[in-house]
Amino acid sequence: MNLGGLQIPSTKLDFFIRSVEIASYIPGRVRLYSRHMIGNPQLEAQVRQQLESFVELDAVETNIRSGSILIHYQPERLHRNAELSKVEAYIKTHVRRRK
Repeated sequence: MNLGGLQIPSTKLDFFIRSVEIASYIPGRVRLYSRHMIGNPQLEAQVRQQLESFVELDAVETNIRSGSILIHYQPERLHRNAELSKVEAYIKTHVRRRK
């Protein structure tokens, strides 16, 4: 949702992606960081469960020491899911660094 330039998350996935730091992106691999996940095994389990529910994602690796979330996927498979394609487009424009 966009209200006069203010972008408001409209789904859980949209809210999630806007709550993490997008550290790196290359097609097929994204690294995110969540400071809220550091030392929080309950949140880490929720994040893994939610992300692993997407059949388009090949692997999700998390680390509660660093708050790291590493996602592996095949771009052509991911693009079959409109919501995930939208998230990838957001990631491309908000990534801290590209490899």
